[in-house]
Amino acid sequence: MTDLVITLIGPDRPGLVEALAARVAEHGGNWLEGRMAHLAGKFAGILRVEVPAGRVAELSAALAGLERDGLHVAAEPGGGAAAAAGFRAMDVELLGLDRPGLVREISSLLASRRINVEELATDLYSAPMAGDVMFRARARVHVPAGVDEGELRRSLERLAGDLMVEIRLAEAEKRK
Repeated sequence: MTDLVITLIGPDRPGLVEALAARVAEHGGNWLEGRMAHLAGKFAGILRVEVPAGRVAELSAALAGLERDGLHVAAEPGGGAAAAAGFRAMDVELLGLDRPGLVREISSLLASRRINVEELATDLYSAPMAGDVMFRARARVHVPAGVDEGELRRSLERLAGDLMVEIRLAEAEKRK
């Protein structure tokens, strides 16, 4: 079996997930994991499937057929599981009033310590009562063993103060 990572974007409409799932199943594939969302009138997603090695080209061609409906699809062979040895998984959450640059600021701090962002989810919502637009980011990161957790926490606290946001760092919850 071969892992494929598939990305897609196009105008949102009913039946997009079904069309994608049907093509994967028709080519002997198995849908393993994915994230999909409606964003600004578009449907965007990323997923990982496994498919028999001899059917990768067929599946890729079938997925390309979705272009007729305006869905841009790309399929790339997966690189295998990344070794997580020497890292610890942690969760980072940022919450504050929305403003440009929040993701850049926190990702810059993490990158400067060679911390890898494994997952990132962000959203906007109205604050209760005040109605201000709030920004929330949740990330799963891999922290190298050599990074001092105390120093990392202090750096995040300083950044939170500078940005006037709340930032939390916690050991990652185990996944099922």
